[in-house]
Amino acid sequence: MSESSRDDNYWVSQSNAVLEKLLLRIPENKIRPRLEPTRRAVELLGDPQRSYRIIHVTGTNGKTSTTRFIERILREHGLRTGRFTSPHLVRLNERMALDGEPVSDEQLVSVYADIEPILEFVDQELLDSGEGRLTFFEALAVLGFAVFADAPVDVLVLEVGMGGAWDSTNVADGDVAVFTPIGLDHMDRLGNTIEEIAQTKSGIIKPGSIVVSSKQTQSALNVLEKAAGITADGFKLQDRDFFVDSFVATSTGQSITVSGLAARYGPYQAPVFGIHQAQNLAVAIAAVEAFLGGGEIALADDVLRSAVSDVSSPGRLQLVKTEPPLLLDGAHNPAGALTLADALKSEFSKKPLVGLIAVLAEKDAEGVLSNLARVFHSAVITESSSPRSMPVSELEPMAKGLLSCHTTGFSDFYAGLERAKEIASQIDGMVVVTGSITLVGDVIKMIQEESDAE
Repeated sequence: MSESSRDDNYWVSQSNAVLEKLLLRIPENKIRPRLEPTRRAVELLGDPQRSYRIIHVTGTNGKTSTTRFIERILREHGLRTGRFTSPHLVRLNERMALDGEPVSDEQLVSVYADIEPILEFVDQELLDSGEGRLTFFEALAVLGFAVFADAPVDVLVLEVGMGGAWDSTNVADGDVAVFTPIGLDHMDRLGNTIEEIAQTKSGIIKPGSIVVSSKQTQSALNVLEKAAGITADGFKLQDRDFFVDSFVATSTGQSITVSGLAARYGPYQAPVFGIHQAQNLAVAIAAVEAFLGGGEIALADDVLRSAVSDVSSPGRLQLVKTEPPLLLDGAHNPAGALTLADALKSEFSKKPLVGLIAVLAEKDAEGVLSNLARVFHSAVITESSSPRSMPVSELEPMAKGLLSCHTTGFSDFYAGLERAKEIASQIDGMVVVTGSITLVGDVIKMIQEESDAE
């Protein structure tokens, strides 16, 4: 083994050790509605989140794709970029990207070593006051802010973990607050109505910021416009202030023309599938216009064309294999499932589809399955590697009643994927892996391991 390989293995092992330490904390699906512990930690670190400008992104679906698209456009403009997203598909490093690449193991470990004493100090303060230690996501947000300050970056495109007002990322102040479509998800934490959820998410709007929003339901829009009217310097809404002028599906993605805030752009070729990704791209373009010129200065055509031709969103309508075709989509709530169903019917209807489906136990499995009804020729129900994955014994009977197709179950996702591929090969079909981001991550990790072995 070369010295370089030994060094790489060392830093990978140390990075994995950082993850193990973080996992000892309260998990991120148990996010606590509090902001002060994160604020205390970053203050003790000198407020690293104030050392760069920020575009803050929230919503229910499309957050990660939109965050990735914004970052790619900014990077093409020559800015040093940071990108913070969640969850990761395979490795923790994916959540913190510098200039589009996951932070290196060495840098992740080095920055964690610098901030660990502060995390422990805040932990003890919390315990002394009768509260729980910093959670996984609180510590992760602090780590992310420190990584981007250490780099350093010019601008951070920052995706919330959950909600907005009390999300740990909200210790940062965004120049632009971006809202993707708001729907019902995480209702145990965010509220039981669209209005309540929108109110929580509106907390990322900061004084002097510009709000850029996807098209919203009227109930969500009312909340956002009211909040923006009190705090922001402007509110830009899709299908009112900027538009997708044309969308044409192609074999490699789509051709898209957008009327932005300051100019008309395109047609551009984008290597992502789905009209919803065209909508996300339009939001990203408007957000960058708002960030760079207050929405009044057009982006350079050659710069934007180059950026759009290189956008990606792993695990979101991502085609990863061809024999048989294997499509990955992390739709994990009813709204995401409905968006997936629409894309499958409009752009992938030439082949019969075989679903490989897992759902986390706390999710609205019935809503997800109902919105995927009559989409699949066959479905294989399975479990992801997450201990929170709903058992096949519970999910399979539900799927049989809701999917309106032949359904079978395998608790082991490897076996389930092989069965789905067998069925697809027999009918010249396509496998669609969905229902759980964890399941999508499991499949991506398996493909990477197979590729490394070859």
